[in-house]
Amino acid sequence: MCTCLPGYDLTGVMETRWDGSYDWSVGMEGYRLFRKDQQGRGGGGVTLYVSDQLECMELCLGMDEEPTESLWVRIKGRAGTGDTIVGVCYGPPDQEDRMDEALYRQMGAASCSQALVLMGDFNHPNICWTDNIGGHKQSRRFLEHVHDNFFLQVTEDPTRRGAMLDLVLTSKEGLVGNVKLKGNLGCSDHETVEFKILRTARRAHSKLLALDFTRADFGPFRDLLGRI
Repeated sequence: MCTCLPGYDLTGVMETRWDGSYDWSVGMEGYRLFRKDQQGRGGGGVTLYVSDQLECMELCLGMDEEPTESLWVRIKGRAGTGDTIVGVCYGPPDQEDRMDEALYRQMGAASCSQALVLMGDFNHPNICWTDNIGGHKQSRRFLEHVHDNFFLQVTEDPTRRGAMLDLVLTSKEGLVGNVKLKGNLGCSDHETVEFKILRTARRAHSKLLALDFTRADFGPFRDLLGRI
């Protein structure tokens, strides 16, 4: 799944199936590359391309956890806007519970951000997002975590053979818009998901004025009270 095609600010890809032999060919001019390769399996791997016009840094969430196929990048906001954390995740259909829980702890840590966008192939085809019902234990656990962290799921249409496997989660209503399916990319049998991350206003700092009564002239107040 990609957030966008080349020429946009961000491009995320799941199931890259890369290893060190691909180092020479995976770069893209004008973009900084972040990647987490497959973990000793025949599939998996995630990648995020970020335009070199954006200031960004990778976040180390859950470094002491099980090695999940996920990565997290903080995108610095432009003038007048706050930062945004962008996550990319792949959840294999046969993933063990301990790996799921490690990923959920990372998601929980990232949810502390005011602006979070998480895209991924989570492989939960039996979730009904209209009724928020999961058909299996793993799906119900995933839904529980989504609700506990107040995530919003904004993908509406199936992305692979009638199933909604590829999701876009956000921590804030209105942060993600214009979600569209754009057909298959290359030989992938998943739909490309394109969307916009809307700029977030920087949190306003309130100011409290404290009056200095030691410098006040109380004479007029005494005269006024004396006339009552």
